[in-house]
Amino acid sequence: MIIYEKEGRIAIITINRPEALGAISLEGFKELNDALVDFRDDDDLWVGIITSTGNKAFSCGVDINEVLPFIKGAGTKLLHQPMTKVLRGLGLELWKPLIAALNGLTLGGGFALALRCDIRIASENVKLGFPEVRVGMLGGTQRLPRLVPYGIAAEMIFTGKMIDAQEAYRIGLLNKVVPIDQLMPAAKEMAKSISEAGPLAVRASKEAMVRGMSMSLEEGEQLEMALTPPVVNSRDFEEGIKAFTEKRKPKFEGR
Repeated sequence: MIIYEKEGRIAIITINRPEALGAISLEGFKELNDALVDFRDDDDLWVGIITSTGNKAFSCGVDINEVLPFIKGAGTKLLHQPMTKVLRGLGLELWKPLIAALNGLTLGGGFALALRCDIRIASENVKLGFPEVRVGMLGGTQRLPRLVPYGIAAEMIFTGKMIDAQEAYRIGLLNKVVPIDQLMPAAKEMAKSISEAGPLAVRASKEAMVRGMSMSLEEGEQLEMALTPPVVNSRDFEEGIKAFTEKRKPKFEGR
């Protein structure tokens, strides 16, 4: 169900279930978690892209017939399942940048997966939403209110309504909206641009941003200072300064 490919410094993770609108099964979540762990641990990979096959859906969420009964029976064990690790990021500590390339319907767990990514690029036919309340479930309550104004998040979550790509771009949920045939080229262009920066600095920046969101401003600034020494003492920093003085592109190694 999950296709995992490596193109130079870029990892491409593809949900391959177009016949089910990208619905993710329990096995699919395990494969997705395994791919993310491999991406995290492979020093040669610097940026990741998550996308889906077809042009109708990125993912309409979890496979309801399989996953909802599992959730009811899992209880507190749910925190340790691959599905929870993927959607909530528990235990992964993935500080490498993730780009979501969204093609079509992005709902429920699929929307949660997109919100876990750092940058979201969408095709013009995208629709996003958390319809969980319409089946008596809840979803999206933590990440969405941190990314858009509370009132907008509340309306989307309480009603389960969907928004289109242009509205999502207007409220800041999407970085870019492109024709569907330009989706992967745009995502790869963004990944390439990120991979030209110092990878250690990028990872430290992501960690500072993500962890800092749950801290006070003063604590966040202290975190940034604590993360700075390993970066400025790296070979990459030396190369970056040398390249700047020599007026050339740096050749970073991630060391």
